[in-house]
Amino acid sequence: MQNRFGIKDFVVILLLLAILSTLWLSMIQRDRQWPVLQSLLEQGRNIESRMSFIETRLQSGGAFAPTGNALSGAVGVVPAVTRDESWARAGISIAWQPEPAFPNDPTQLPGYRSGGEFVEIFEGQPQKVTPYLYADVYGSRVVDRVSESLATFDPKTMKLVGSLSDAWQIDPDGLWIRAHINPKARFSDRSSVTAEDVRWTYMDFIMNTSIDADRTRSTLADVLADVKVIDPLTIEFHFKDSLFTNILAAMGNPILPKHFYAQFEPSQVNQSTGLLMGSGPFMMERLPTGAADLASQWTPGTDIVIVRNPNWWCGRAPLDQQRFRTIKDDLARLVAFRNNEASMVLPTSPQFNTVLRDEPEFEKNNYALKWVNMRSGYSFIAWQCGPRGETGRLTPFTDARVRQAMTLLLDREKMIRDIWDGIGTVSKGPFNPESPAANAALSPMPFNPDAAMVLLKEAGWEDRNRDGILENAAGEKFEFEYTYATGGEIGERIARFTQDSYKKAGIVMTTRPIDWSRYQDIIKSRDFDALTMAWSASAPESDPKQIYHSESMAKGRDNFTQWSSPAADSLIEQGRRTMDEQSRMLIWHQLEAVIAKEQPYTFIRVAPWLRFIKRDFGNVRMYKTGLSPEEFFVPSPSATLQPAS
Repeated sequence: MQNRFGIKDFVVILLLLAILSTLWLSMIQRDRQWPVLQSLLEQGRNIESRMSFIETRLQSGGAFAPTGNALSGAVGVVPAVTRDESWARAGISIAWQPEPAFPNDPTQLPGYRSGGEFVEIFEGQPQKVTPYLYADVYGSRVVDRVSESLATFDPKTMKLVGSLSDAWQIDPDGLWIRAHINPKARFSDRSSVTAEDVRWTYMDFIMNTSIDADRTRSTLADVLADVKVIDPLTIEFHFKDSLFTNILAAMGNPILPKHFYAQFEPSQVNQSTGLLMGSGPFMMERLPTGAADLASQWTPGTDIVIVRNPNWWCGRAPLDQQRFRTIKDDLARLVAFRNNEASMVLPTSPQFNTVLRDEPEFEKNNYALKWVNMRSGYSFIAWQCGPRGETGRLTPFTDARVRQAMTLLLDREKMIRDIWDGIGTVSKGPFNPESPAANAALSPMPFNPDAAMVLLKEAGWEDRNRDGILENAAGEKFEFEYTYATGGEIGERIARFTQDSYKKAGIVMTTRPIDWSRYQDIIKSRDFDALTMAWSASAPESDPKQIYHSESMAKGRDNFTQWSSPAADSLIEQGRRTMDEQSRMLIWHQLEAVIAKEQPYTFIRVAPWLRFIKRDFGNVRMYKTGLSPEEFFVPSPSATLQPAS
């Protein structure tokens, strides 16, 4: 038997040599090949995104042509030529919207690559991240990255632009809005976003009194008359009255997938902690598949993890995942950040100043961000103006003169200097001072203990037995309980400062420190004399009815101080019905003056946003709406990052 060297053997040898050469090159040029591999992977993902887009357009019967999409490089819809207007009401102008895109496309930046994890630290423990049931800013931070609404605010201009909706019409009389859903829109399980999902979200979920969505329901019940499906991609909202807030009420709420949420009973939804499914750039790492799988949802006490939604209809988020963990102690949060256990932390004002003052090298490896934006809020002390909780006991703060005196007794300028290291300004009312709704002619109530004592005496409080404590005519001492959240040095320092200030005036203040997780229950039950917290806005102009109208004293609504003012009610109703923006601002000026006089809150401080973020991340930008972590990325090691802007 002869051994012959044939063509087949020659080809095999060549293949072996090629493989060995490739391995040798990979060992020598591994670092140079890694970015190439990443680029090839990203190109593959873009091809997948393009194919998904083409599939969507073919299913919807739409035409397509090669126009750039800032999100993924996918082809976009040709404007004007291919627009289908059959869904629209005749004779009413259509507000066509640009295709959704990252504010700043990360794929076009030096060193861009896909992958990595962003870890954000919460200051308090959220109890729920189920849409419409969460009760704090932490829940909203998670929901905002998983769910989408029909429209959103452009981070650069703060104008309302389409998100799930690619066009809408507004009734000239303000009584209806018709919106068309982008045919490409998909939930994270690749099911289409439909008009029925929108109708169901509003009418069968939010407006379902068996579901604990009281906060949103109380707002919508005042304005929304009906939501109607016109066709699979067209929805129409009908309103009870012509209000400036109608468009945000219709377009600004997260849309839920009916097929997912409808499988749960209302009681299961109410008891849930992590039922969160949407159409946004991220999705929950753990999500129940049905009612029998509820144990798999996220539960408090564990990290919240959201992962990249591979079916995001707009493209691909750069990061693999984002993680949220809770550290209640101020110092412990900063230590975790220094130990690289966190990508971003919210430093206290003293921490921010101290770090930048004492560590000149800090900003070489970290961004130190400080700016005022749409969500910059105000801190305050809320005074219980109505009966307290189940006891029905009236507090001294039912009298406006007493509330005014409590503000006059606090040196808020000194509070900002001593507690917040000079960061912030004294707040004078409920409107952001950068907003045209703020009354420029109004000044914060001054620090004036003498004037405070006059008001207290007028209200019947004076030191009748010369023991240094104020009493009323019945001999009852002026005592009250002050509630604040534990875990932070700032909260404790505010409590000590206010306690000392009121003690000098003969007022006994006892403190009631509680965990943040219990705060919402106390607010709902109105079981407090006074408490401290903060409000932040979610829109450039907010509707004041939810917080300051007497109708919002009802359970589940946000007038938890139970403050009632016929003058404020009248101005709120008038302002909400004034469609002309300039005229409406003048009404809000009057409202702010009424609130400042009545002092249902002692407005303490307007604060800028403060953030420490690792320079391990690129595309970190300070927008008018806040931050956009969905566009952050972990750059290649050799990349030179631009400063945060």
